[in-house]
Amino acid sequence: MEAWKTTQRIKNGEDTSVEVVERVFENIKKHEKNVNAYITLEKEKALNQARKIDKAIKNGEDPGPLAGVPIGIKDSISTAGMKTTCGSKTLQNYIPPYDAYTVQQIKEAGGIVIGKTNCDEFCMGSTTETSYFGETRNPLNPDLVPGGSSGGSAAAVSYGGASIALGSDTGGSVRCPAAFCSVVGLKPTYGSVSRHGLVAYGSSLDQIGPITQDVKDAALTYDVISGNDPQDPTSNTTKQNHLQNLEPDPDVTLGIPKQLQEGVDPEIKQKTNEKIDKLRDLGAETKRIDIPSLEYALPAYCIISMSEASSNLARYDGVRYGHRSKSNEDWNTEFSKTRAESFGDEVKRRIILGTYALSAGYYDRYYNKALKIRNLLTKEFKQTFKEVDALISPTMPYKPFEIGEKINDPLSLYMGDALNVPVNMVGNPSITIPTNKNEPIGIQIIGDHHQEQKILNIAKAMEETK
Repeated sequence: MEAWKTTQRIKNGEDTSVEVVERVFENIKKHEKNVNAYITLEKEKALNQARKIDKAIKNGEDPGPLAGVPIGIKDSISTAGMKTTCGSKTLQNYIPPYDAYTVQQIKEAGGIVIGKTNCDEFCMGSTTETSYFGETRNPLNPDLVPGGSSGGSAAAVSYGGASIALGSDTGGSVRCPAAFCSVVGLKPTYGSVSRHGLVAYGSSLDQIGPITQDVKDAALTYDVISGNDPQDPTSNTTKQNHLQNLEPDPDVTLGIPKQLQEGVDPEIKQKTNEKIDKLRDLGAETKRIDIPSLEYALPAYCIISMSEASSNLARYDGVRYGHRSKSNEDWNTEFSKTRAESFGDEVKRRIILGTYALSAGYYDRYYNKALKIRNLLTKEFKQTFKEVDALISPTMPYKPFEIGEKINDPLSLYMGDALNVPVNMVGNPSITIPTNKNEPIGIQIIGDHHQEQKILNIAKAMEETK
């Protein structure tokens, strides 16, 4: 059940929070064996929190807009007293002493954190197959991948193992699994949600976002987790009420970038066009858009993200953080063995490529050039939003594929991010919604900076078309 309905029923006395949490854990017991959406579950802590919510309501208090709602948190986001592994061997026993800002906000709003969801190791992957704790499977069909890297969060929401889940999106990691699992995923404007407590992958690209069952829940959760946080110097917004202002709005001009239609599966293109046609019937105007630098977005993204990853992951050396080898040899040998034992193949690959791009002699050739492309792309997006209210495209170029089918072909997986990474490069907001219920195809709506209200309203209009 959607979170906004769940909390309404709890506040009206039609349900108790304890009953809701018990039902969610029944779903988890039924599906987890086949799906593996969670790395850590804390049922007793969740029930204790639920009892406090029920008691507060009984005493006439309002615990907040997420009162009694069970929520899963991606395992790259810090939770006080609850393991945060990043899907990696190196942090398999790490228990943070503090909550991330987003987790603080969820708890203050009455939400109940029930566990930590599976993810690709350090969020590096598009399928949730690189986790040290085993792959997550798609609840719509367990033979298929759920997308990544927030695959555990999307899978949990899809099968009813949480009403809402938080993911993190560096190059589509909220939108890709949301599309593959037929749920809603919102990647907010960079800086509108604090990254304090999010374990860094690509610091200039990372953004925490909600994965939900419908657009209304996305607005509700975004209102809770967004806002200024002094602990994050990139945090740049104040609290707003997107839920109160959520109105279906088809009276818009939508841009269709031709570069975001290339290489897309014909069936996905057809389903996307059918949804656009329905919006057009309601009054929307559409126009073909050319954003020339989009063709360079993916290679530039790979250089920037891997360079930042190589820097961010340098701290996991067994002395400052993480697993440490027992070799007891000289420092260089022990450092090498520690990291060889700690990281999986995909993490090692990205660290090596990022280190190469940042090395003397290659910095200007690769990293600086990628930054120039990013600036150019940002200018072209700004210019485009003078002509249209939002951009629209498929979320993924293909449907979910079989577990193991592409894991040994990393280039093919990187290419799959082509429709998502431009948004992270320019820091804009984007939302994906399913084209139809239980159909693993998503359509994404991209807005200008801080135009979350506009894309939520367009998504709401699209969601209501049948």
